[in-house]
Amino acid sequence: MKVPFTWKVTGWFMIGWSAEFPQGEVRPLRYFGDDLVAYRDESGELHVLSAHCRHLGAHIGHGGKVVGDCVECPFHGWRWGPDGTNRYIPYQPDRPNKALRLRVYPVIEQYGCVFAWHQPDGKEPQWEMPDLLHKFPQFPTEPDAYYRPYPEFSQRAEHEPVHPQIVAENGPDSAHFHYVHRATVTPVCLNWEIVDEEWRFLTGWPDAASDDPDKMALYIHSHLSGLGFAISAFEGSSNHRLIFACTPVEDGYSDMFYSIWWPRLPGDTSDVPPEEVRQKVERQFMGTVWDDLEIWRYQEYIEKPALSKTDAKPYMAMRKWATQFYEVPATQPGDAPASVSTARRKQST
Repeated sequence: MKVPFTWKVTGWFMIGWSAEFPQGEVRPLRYFGDDLVAYRDESGELHVLSAHCRHLGAHIGHGGKVVGDCVECPFHGWRWGPDGTNRYIPYQPDRPNKALRLRVYPVIEQYGCVFAWHQPDGKEPQWEMPDLLHKFPQFPTEPDAYYRPYPEFSQRAEHEPVHPQIVAENGPDSAHFHYVHRATVTPVCLNWEIVDEEWRFLTGWPDAASDDPDKMALYIHSHLSGLGFAISAFEGSSNHRLIFACTPVEDGYSDMFYSIWWPRLPGDTSDVPPEEVRQKVERQFMGTVWDDLEIWRYQEYIEKPALSKTDAKPYMAMRKWATQFYEVPATQPGDAPASVSTARRKQST
């Protein structure tokens, strides 16, 4: 997908689920156009650093190991601390190379989800990571009120030709529900507002059984935190929460993450949802978000869209809001992959 803005977007981005990063293990990642190494140290804290050892360039994520709070390079045993500094060289143990440093990506874990901060120049976080459950305090905010989101109610799609802004632009677009998601009624955007790095909107689903056009059967409260992810709370028959995240891998491609927090059945104390709940959620909600992906994969970005009167104001306001997250120039035309013919959808639960 060719877009007139950079893929090196500033913000908090989801990079996986906590259970994918066991204590004492090292894992290679690639996001933001960089090779990364993630490791959970012996105290249980998760760290993400640039992946290539500053000694001779070995990828620490392939064969590296955890030693205390450090990660050890598999090539010559150089150890790197969570602050990115060289802590130990085995053949000169009293003289680490203090001039060398790996880039540190700040990490936050919330309710089983893992987020990393990215700013192209390596600057510290410019806003706080929002609390996924306390974002909508009018609904239950305790984790115990919900079944665990991972692995039963979580999916990812890898290396898709989709930019995070394309995903975000679904927010003010209510008309597509009828055509893409086969909705029997068309939802309406009841309110939207911009609050610093957040785009907030409220969507209502008209009650088809009522003659009152203002009566809603369902409300969806959604907050976009930058271009990285949307947190949503459903108010109606199910009252569940979800996160949908889009994280740039490199120019032209992103990974997408999807998790649902489903309310526990009364009296159930298990983190694991019962089979009947799992089947219901999978049937009604787990596939819906990927309907959009079938459109996004082949979509062309239109800089000056022919918008209707209904969606023109929020759509263009969102695009203006999004410009604050682009702090470096866009990749020059022709440099980013343009074809989607070889892109493959990979989903896992």
